[in-house]
Amino acid sequence: MEKTDAVAALGALAQDNRLDVFRLLVQAGPKGMAAGAIADALDLAPNTLTFHFDRLRMAGLATVRREGRSMIYAARFETMNSLVGFLTENCCDGVSCAPSSKPARKRSKVLA
Repeated sequence: MEKTDAVAALGALAQDNRLDVFRLLVQAGPKGMAAGAIADALDLAPNTLTFHFDRLRMAGLATVRREGRSMIYAARFETMNSLVGFLTENCCDGVSCAPSSKPARKRSKVLA
């Protein structure tokens, strides 16, 4: 991956709603997810979601296809994996340090 492509991908993900959309698409897998289902799952207005989809598509992180009346969005895993590879290519003095497959723990609020 070229640095300019990495910057575009990171820029697209540097917004909370777009990051949520992308993570949901990753969960959905290669089959993707209908735009309406994504809007419902994330409680986002369709016009707002269209803007976010466009940013993800322009960065190469998502694809779209029509199925009947639905627009189906899917993550581009090859781009995601290239980005992770780009970010870790010089990591740990050449020793492989692949990201953990364990989900991040949710932080709980500390009550005072």
